[in-house]
Amino acid sequence: MVALLIVYVVWGSTYLGIALMIETLPPLLAAGVRYLTAGLLLTLLVYLWARVRSADPPERPTRRQWRSAFVIGTLLLMGGNGFVVLAEQFIPSGVAAVVIATVPIWLAVFDALLTRRRPSRLVIGGLAAGLIGVGVLLAPVGGLDRINPLGVGLVCIAAISWAAGSLYARRAEMPRSGLLGSGMEMFAGGIVLAIVGSLLGEIGQLDVASVSLRSVAALGYLVVFGSVIAFSAYIWLLNNVPVSTVGTYAYVNPIVAVALGAIVLAEPITLRTGVAAVVIIAAVIAMVSGRPRSAGEPAAEVDASAREVEPRSVARAVD
Repeated sequence: MVALLIVYVVWGSTYLGIALMIETLPPLLAAGVRYLTAGLLLTLLVYLWARVRSADPPERPTRRQWRSAFVIGTLLLMGGNGFVVLAEQFIPSGVAAVVIATVPIWLAVFDALLTRRRPSRLVIGGLAAGLIGVGVLLAPVGGLDRINPLGVGLVCIAAISWAAGSLYARRAEMPRSGLLGSGMEMFAGGIVLAIVGSLLGEIGQLDVASVSLRSVAALGYLVVFGSVIAFSAYIWLLNNVPVSTVGTYAYVNPIVAVALGAIVLAEPITLRTGVAAVVIIAAVIAMVSGRPRSAGEPAAEVDASAREVEPRSVARAVD
C-alpha cells in the first residue's frame, strides 16, 4: 500500500533529513521554519479542499483550541522534535531514531501512572527492556566506540516529552478536522521553536553565505514530504486501515533511519547500536502487539492522540 510505504520510508528518512539540515542551518530556527511552513500549508490545504468540494469550511478555531495547540506543539515539537534536532549535533541520526523508538514504552508507563492502574507485566518488561537498550548505548565497553551521552540524554528527554504531549493531546479540545488541528499544532510548535532558537542566539550564529544547498533541500524535504505528504498519508491510513497495521511504523522507522544514515552519511552500524536497536524494537513490538485494546480506546500506545474515527493531532512517535 502506497500510503503505508510513504509513512515507513518518509518518516524514517526524516532523521537523515534533520542531520543534513543542521549541517549549515541553526537547529531550532530551522526546525521552527519547517513547522511554521508546514502548519500554514496544511491549514491552507484544509480550506482549499473544502472549497473544491463546495463544502462548508472547517469551524473557526477557538481561543481554547489555540491554547491546546500551543501546549501540544510545545511538548511534541519543541520538547520532542526540537531535542532530537539538538541531539543529532552529537550522535548519528540512526542512534537518535533507535532511542526515539522508546516513545510507546513511555506512553504505556505514563498512562498507567495517570490512570492509577498497576502497570502490567508487559509494560514493566517493556520499560526494563527500553532502559537496557539505552544502557547498551551508554555503557563504557572496551573495544566499542563511545556514543556521546549528551546526545542520548537529549533524545531520551525528547521521547519523554513526546509521550507527555501525546497523552495531553488525547483529551485536549481541538477542531474536529484532523488536518486543521495538526496544522495549528505545527504552526504553534514552529513559533515556540523559533522563539527558543532566537533566545539561544541562533540568529547571530546564522551565516547565510555558508548555508549549503544540501541543507536547504533537506529543509524543503522535511516540510513537503516529512510533514505535509507523510502526515496526510498517515491520517488517511488511520481512517482506512486497521490501527494495528498503521502502528507498525513505530518499529519500521528506526530500521529505515539506521539504513539511510549508513548509506548516505556513512554512519557506522556498530555492534552497540545493533544490540540496542534489537532490544528496544523487540520491546516495542511486544508491547504494541500484545496489549489488548477495547473498542473505544484511542489508537495508540503508538500514537496517543490519534483517534480511530476522528484523528486530530500531529502526535506520533517523532521525527
